[in-house]
Amino acid sequence: MEQYDSRKLSLESILVHGATPFDPVTGAVSTPVYQSATFRHPGLGQSTGYDYSRVINPTRAELEKTLALAERGTHCLAFSTGMGAISAVIKLFKPGDHLIVSEDLYGGTFRLFNEYYAAYGFSFSWVDTANFAQVEAALKPETAAVFIETPSNPMMKVTDIRRCADLIHSRGGSLIVDNTFLSPYLQTPLDLGADIVVHSGTKYLAGHNDTLAGFIVHAREDREEPLRNIQKSEGATLSPFDAWLVLRGLKTLAVRMNRHEENARRVAHWLRGHPQVEKVFYTGFEDHPQYALSCAQARGHGGMISFYLKDSSAVRPLLQKVSLILFAESLGGVESLITYPLVQTHGAIPESMRLAAGVNDRLMRLSVGIENADDIIGDLENALG
Repeated sequence: MEQYDSRKLSLESILVHGATPFDPVTGAVSTPVYQSATFRHPGLGQSTGYDYSRVINPTRAELEKTLALAERGTHCLAFSTGMGAISAVIKLFKPGDHLIVSEDLYGGTFRLFNEYYAAYGFSFSWVDTANFAQVEAALKPETAAVFIETPSNPMMKVTDIRRCADLIHSRGGSLIVDNTFLSPYLQTPLDLGADIVVHSGTKYLAGHNDTLAGFIVHAREDREEPLRNIQKSEGATLSPFDAWLVLRGLKTLAVRMNRHEENARRVAHWLRGHPQVEKVFYTGFEDHPQYALSCAQARGHGGMISFYLKDSSAVRPLLQKVSLILFAESLGGVESLITYPLVQTHGAIPESMRLAAGVNDRLMRLSVGIENADDIIGDLENALG
């Protein structure tokens, strides 16, 4: 039996079968978990290609090849967390470099940049990257990169990937895109000119709220060796079993994302009509400010929604009364999760910056799961009263 040519397959089939459809030795259709720290050498100066699992592991290597294919890249590096992946990316740059960053993004990324890398001589400008004029205005002679989340977390703003790529490339810099919210099933930033894609693989890629993971995907040969050296030297690599869990999650990514989006569309429209809800942020609304851009650069709108309650006094009862929906941090799993960004995901961001971005004491973020949509709506209806 010949192995298929993954380059000729649809994304759905690549996700199901992976880069390698079966184990060539045993025929196993599920990639084995190579739970080994080290590997025997046949002799001095000889190697099977695997020496030590911090550097390379067969299970992790299969996951990296699969996700590189899914993201239309040539290389992928798997890390123990999304923050580990982002930290590795920043080490491609040098002290004195300036980065333009989406002001509306995960609070952990802000903390990493502002509290740690700023102390090592990096500088950052936090702007509304959905407003291209602000990106242009933030450019400096030492600007080396633009780092964007699109859609943004949690305000669901959409940044023009191709336009930002063209702008920073004209100055010899790089565009980095956090693609966590949409996954490669709905958006492939490398096709739009991005240089590097990062993921919290904990979210939609793994998809079951049962493992932590992070990824860097790129298509630059000159970046591969430096990134591998960073990964090897710092050691924040993904374990074999966690790599296997993400591989298993990828097999159902397409069907899960379809259901997430189907449910999110229904829930978003329902929330819009509720008397306790002031405003709903969802890129699938035709009156969303960047709806046309979202349709042009993505293949769907995903499963994330944020909304303002009319009164902050409704926050505590809502979080206490939901039952099917779980009050928890994170997103992208099969279970619906509700999060209060003010004190959870965005607690590290200064108040003035949070408020400027729209993160106030009435904002809720909802990761719509794959349960029955009527049950999700019924739970919200009961909790909101």
